[in-house]
Amino acid sequence: MKKELFDFLNTDLQFIRGVGPVLAARFADLLGGRRILDFMLHIPSYVKDRGIIDSVATANPGDVITIMVQVKSHKLGQTFGRRRRPTRITCVDKTGKTVVIQFFNSNFLDYWVKKFPIGEWRIVSGKLEPGATATINHPEFVEEPENADKIPKIQAIYPSGEGITQKTFTNIRDQIFADFDAKLVGEDEHIVEFFDAIKHAHFAKTNADLLPMADDVVKLAYFELLAHQTAIAVSRRSRSDEKHRRTVRPKKYDLINKFYESLPFDLTGAQMRTIEEIHADMLRSFPMMRLVQGDVGCGKTMVAMAATVMMAEFGAQTALLAPTDTLAGQHYAKLKPLCDKLGLVCDILTGRDKGVARREKLTSLRSGRTRLVVGTHALFSEDVIYKDLGLVIIDEQHRFGVDQREALRAKGNNPDVLALSATPIPRTLSMTIYGDMDVSIINEKPAGRIPIKTTKLPLARIGALVEHIKPQIASGAKVFWVCPLVTDSPDSDATAAEHRYEELKQHFTCVGLVHGQMPKNERDVVMAKFADSKSDMKILVATTVIEVGIDVPDATIIVIENAERFGLAALHQLRGRVGRGGAQSFCVLLYGNNVSPDGLKRLDVLVDTDDGFAIAEQDLMMRGVGELLGTRQSGWINYHFVDYREHRDLFKLASRAAADMVQIEPWVRDLMYIFNRTTTLGA
Repeated sequence: MKKELFDFLNTDLQFIRGVGPVLAARFADLLGGRRILDFMLHIPSYVKDRGIIDSVATANPGDVITIMVQVKSHKLGQTFGRRRRPTRITCVDKTGKTVVIQFFNSNFLDYWVKKFPIGEWRIVSGKLEPGATATINHPEFVEEPENADKIPKIQAIYPSGEGITQKTFTNIRDQIFADFDAKLVGEDEHIVEFFDAIKHAHFAKTNADLLPMADDVVKLAYFELLAHQTAIAVSRRSRSDEKHRRTVRPKKYDLINKFYESLPFDLTGAQMRTIEEIHADMLRSFPMMRLVQGDVGCGKTMVAMAATVMMAEFGAQTALLAPTDTLAGQHYAKLKPLCDKLGLVCDILTGRDKGVARREKLTSLRSGRTRLVVGTHALFSEDVIYKDLGLVIIDEQHRFGVDQREALRAKGNNPDVLALSATPIPRTLSMTIYGDMDVSIINEKPAGRIPIKTTKLPLARIGALVEHIKPQIASGAKVFWVCPLVTDSPDSDATAAEHRYEELKQHFTCVGLVHGQMPKNERDVVMAKFADSKSDMKILVATTVIEVGIDVPDATIIVIENAERFGLAALHQLRGRVGRGGAQSFCVLLYGNNVSPDGLKRLDVLVDTDDGFAIAEQDLMMRGVGELLGTRQSGWINYHFVDYREHRDLFKLASRAAADMVQIEPWVRDLMYIFNRTTTLGA
């Protein structure tokens, strides 16, 4: 890959016109990165035909239509207590048929009145709702007739995230590909073929062009699988290379039985089986590469602690890598008391450590005194030196790229690697996705864990829900209240966290708010206050920033608004924020007015079971792996183009090609770099 193309692909999205650092940060959350390359790998889910029609009489409910209408009257929405009536703009089309435009967000009344002056013609585009009167709720485009060209005739619709509109996606896409072909001149024909397929997907003309078996998608899936399977083959070979051989460590101390005796509970059979598999790996002459899969609350942390104790028996050190300061702090708070009982020095190291405190921690690591260090990416900073790093534990391993994982491994001499995943993956997928790792599955939950009672309710019942929660809070319950948006948007009727926070404050005096746009230190303060059992904060309104790594045993209720907008895996992870204490816990899934049959079906799965593996299987059958693995909410490996059900033959082809490759060709190494399977380029 030539330098010009490489530099372009690695350009930060904030330098694209109309983006900037705030929006780029939101893209980083959605895409797992903020480079042009990260955006290019995020292709549309489908396209909408927005050609202008003359009359609603030719359209069917559920169709996305674009139509010219004349504004006849306004009826402003009002709020009565907790009930909001929509703003209604009554119009007629060219044939005189009535078309009602509705807006449910009462905070933007003046905005919509100005958008629709009485007597004027406007072009609107949105979904036609079922009903006796033709109605469009929250149209996606509203333009004056002379600006009709601002509404795309074919609009690509991208999987989106908090605070990112489809218009933003289109703007970025058009700028990226404006002169992209010129950057491919002189590149290997396979790389040109790959990027041509990427471009065609971003500018798909029909939904058929984006189906798993469409020619361009098949090409992209094969290239991605080839990169992944080649990385697996390289990793598998390297583990048995002579240079990776090591001397089996002699046991110096007896600690594991003391560890078991110090626990106030018995480990489950699945936990003990996994610990035995880890111990067997540690006694081999080549490094362990093991993934521990388990549902929310199955006890992966105790397995990680047992692995730490076994490594300490050899006199070596363990580093536990967590994706956030909050999660690192929670691991430290849970594991340090156990280490203290065993006489093991446990410390925490994050980017917040500065000055003398940091130097003392680094000295303790360098001397070998610290046997367990918990931290974030700070663990592989250049000035961090370990005396004998024997075990690397990576929590939420999908949140870290290859370069980050390898940087930490490089701190030791062929250390064992133990990866933890909180998202269950169907067994049919695990060996394909993690073919370079041995997999342990913890499929039991600790004894005495009370199943969470889950129910679904329409948003119209929110008033009754609030009244029901009041006595629960009075008796000591804490409540997570999750919303899909941070702020109200004129383009969406979804509930915003800030709006719900203000409304709940009218009923409760103990409400907190956290979301991804808050400064991190402020967010951590609010979360810490909510987690404090002595705090008077009883309700925490949040976005999905609380999906992973928040442990509040006193929280027994979680309310998820517009639950139909979340994937099954994300809903299951959110539900796992409660049920961590000894009391009965509850999950309430609130669904909106425009919920689809598929959306209700997903919610029914959550109501019927709390088995993460069963939910994963249902997610696989309902959505396919291409969508599951291509979104961050799934928690799985970030495949972008692969659909397991449709691309099974491609898995075999790519695996065979990778196994037959005596030497990796430069263009294949470029693909491995593109898909984050290596940190080096081919040429």
